[in-house]
Formats: sequence, C-alpha cells, structure tokens
Amino acid sequence: MLLLIIIRLLKNGLIEHYKSIASSTSLPIILYNVPSRTGMNILPETCFELSKIENIVGIKEASGNISQITKISCLCGSNLPIYSGNDDQIVPILSIGGQGVISVLSNINPDFVLNITNSFFDNNFEKACTYQLKALPIIETLFKETNPIPVKEALNILGFDFGEPRLPLVKCSDNLKKELIKLVTP
Repeated sequence: MLLLIIIRLLKNGLIEHYKSIASSTSLPIILYNVPSRTGMNILPETCFELSKIENIVGIKEASGNISQITKISCLCGSNLPIYSGNDDQIVPILSIGGQGVISVLSNINPDFVLNITNSFFDNNFEKACTYQLKALPIIETLFKETNPIPVKEALNILGFDFGEPRLPLVKCSDNLKKELIKLVTP
C-alpha cells in the first residue's frame, strides 16, 4: 500500500513539475526518461497525462524497458512521439512506433545512425537490423565508462578538440582509450 502511495505522489509531482515548466515557456519540450541518470522512471501512465500538455512534443526513452516503451506508444499514440535514447535499441523502438533517436553514437559516427534510421524508414528492416547489430561493439564501448567520458575521448581521437570532461568526471582509462582507437580510426 505504501509503495502505491509513493508511486502516486511521484506521478503527481512529475505531472505538476512538467506543467509548471510547460506553462513558463512556449518552447517545445521533450521529456527525458533516463532512470539510470535521474534515479526516476517516468511511467507510461504519467507519459499519457503529460502527452496532453500542448508543448510537450516527445520523449527520449532510455529506460531500456521495451515493454514499458510499447505501453507508452499504445497509450499516447501520436500525441507523444518516442525517440530512442539508447543507441542499442534504435530498431526495436522504431518497430513499436518510435520516430527517431537522440543518440550518443551519432556524435562520432552520424552516418551509422542515419543508415539505421533511413533503412528502417525505407522499409528495409533487414538492412536496418544489420546496421544496428554492426554498431553494437562501438555502442557498448561508448558506455563502458560514464557518459560523456568515452564519447569525448572518441571525438578527441578523431581530431576534434573536446578536451577532458569536467569534474567530477575524469579522463577515460588507458584501456578504454585503446579500445576506442581500434573502433573509431580507419
């Protein structure tokens, strides 16, 4: 019973929080559901209520829970476009109605992500899956240490001057740097 009360309070609190933000701006708002970063999961029922707010125009879904994302798609339909927030789930999320991706991988290899999404939207699902699976090693490597540490290092390796992360984040480990060099250099 106590858990249900807590869940209801969190849902109501999130709804009021987003209503307050939405009423203070005319800018479009994309919900950011990344429980591993925020410590909180935006549940499908909460998404449904938030989808009624005019300037909430989508959700970056990175819960990793395909069943939950499917329920959001079912409840909200076109009122809340879903964008994959996990590069390793682009094709699965597109297959349940997702509209695109907000991607880490695209920072270092935008063509890879473009190939996945364009193939999917061109109804070439086999090709989209092939690209998705081919991207898995670099995707996994980009998350071996806390984001954005690996992606910043990968961009530095590619010749872009992104420097070091700000504290409390630190440079990537030497082992990860070696892996990134193998994966991102021709």
